[in-house]
Amino acid sequence: SLSFYGMSTFEGPMMSIKTVNALSHYTDWTIGHVHSGALGWVAMISIGSIYYLIPRLFGQEKMYSVPAISIHFWMSTLGVVLYIAAMWIAGVMQGLMWRAINDDGTLTYTFVESVKATYPFWFIRFLGGALFLAGMFVMAWNVWKTIAGQKPYNAPVIAPAAAHA
Repeated sequence: SLSFYGMSTFEGPMMSIKTVNALSHYTDWTIGHVHSGALGWVAMISIGSIYYLIPRLFGQEKMYSVPAISIHFWMSTLGVVLYIAAMWIAGVMQGLMWRAINDDGTLTYTFVESVKATYPFWFIRFLGGALFLAGMFVMAWNVWKTIAGQKPYNAPVIAPAAAHA
């Protein structure tokens, strides 16, 4: 999650530079940027927190399957990378196609041509999102197996010592 946080916080200010913004504005690049932060940083840090808290809340030493956590990590990481890389590439391509002009000043590509050109990247985006979602199902299974049949852990209450009069 820290890697995605770093990428997002570098890319955001970079996209505010006038020349970069002229290329990226209204394209899939912006979608990739937002999802690198949302899925890569926020979701990953939340998932890690859940994996830490669930065993403690339900009186377990660890999650039901530690290898499933590793599988989930790699599914999520690869899913986010596929998703955002496809959107970055599609976005740069869209930006370049939308600003390309012929010698007579007319646009080289129609909007529909730019949409058709992004189809392969949207399919890769779908695969990345599906991989990320499948990882969430792995996590749901692991959480279910960890808490199945368990009562919530009641931490001992530490009361103040009785005052001696």
